[in-house]
Amino acid sequence: MLKNVSVKPLLAASLCALGLSFQAMAADVAIVIHGGAGTILKKNMTPEREKAYVEKLTEAVKKGYALLQSGVDGETAVVETIQVLEQSPLFNAGIGAVYTFDGEHELDASMMHGGTLNAGAVAGVKTIASPIAAAQAVMEHSPHVMLSGEGAEEFALSRGMEPVDNHIFDTDRRYKALEKARERILKAGIAYGGQRGNERFGTVGAVVIDKQGNLVAGTSTGGMTAKRYGRIGDSPVIGAGTWADNSSCAVSATGHGEYFIRYHVAADICSRMKYTGVSLDEAANTVINDVLVEAGGDGGIIAIDHDGNIAAVFNSAGMYRAQIDTDGKVKVGIYKEWVE
Repeated sequence: MLKNVSVKPLLAASLCALGLSFQAMAADVAIVIHGGAGTILKKNMTPEREKAYVEKLTEAVKKGYALLQSGVDGETAVVETIQVLEQSPLFNAGIGAVYTFDGEHELDASMMHGGTLNAGAVAGVKTIASPIAAAQAVMEHSPHVMLSGEGAEEFALSRGMEPVDNHIFDTDRRYKALEKARERILKAGIAYGGQRGNERFGTVGAVVIDKQGNLVAGTSTGGMTAKRYGRIGDSPVIGAGTWADNSSCAVSATGHGEYFIRYHVAADICSRMKYTGVSLDEAANTVINDVLVEAGGDGGIIAIDHDGNIAAVFNSAGMYRAQIDTDGKVKVGIYKEWVE
């Protein structure tokens, strides 16, 4: 009996003799999603609300996994998974997006394909029902990477996406959060900033490895509560909030966006894997729990590497998340511990 011998190199050699590649034959798929990180404490959560989060996260991750198992490409699985979260008022993306200081909603999204290194993003859009679908359209049908504001909305219309009224994103819970933040900011007499706690972030994202062995990542958000002057966070910024490279990993981030931009968090994790040979877990923990903590940034990431390993790392009190690994094992988490 052979011991300490990896099956993959032997299988790869056999496939090469047949003119095939291991990556092309790999059938393992996996998915990990998040619904935002932040000050998420069990003492502040009702059983009913906790149940609602778990059910929606489970619905989304199972939908994405089923799509991957059926053989669809990773980008389709990412978009349709994120759309489940965009359409839920529980999360700060699409329906349920936070309000700007002026009482509107400005949405951002991005996605990246690890095989082609192609990427697409939209920022500050107000009339696009599914920003992640618009980001995919930019990636696949535009020579550009990021489109913003009215231009992005015009492009989405050219791709057959009918505009929606900005008020479809309204929710009472988010409006109350705006009133609280705006009152405090005005009282302090400051022109910008002043957000506290969960007002600073909230995002959804999905990362997958598909049957072709491609890594794909996507992120969508409503941004920061009471943001002003067209503020854009990390979610639509390739390398900060989203990154994918088949040679290393794919990442979707959630947290205080300014820090994730300054420290190019998503790309940094994959670069550490690619250039220093560390594991996904080590790279993610170093960036989130060392680099970001030292800088004063809070939040987290989800990631998958080229071997299908999954990471979900955060330095905040909690992060809404769910995953199905290459063995088909489902896990859901809100606080530090996973629930299997």
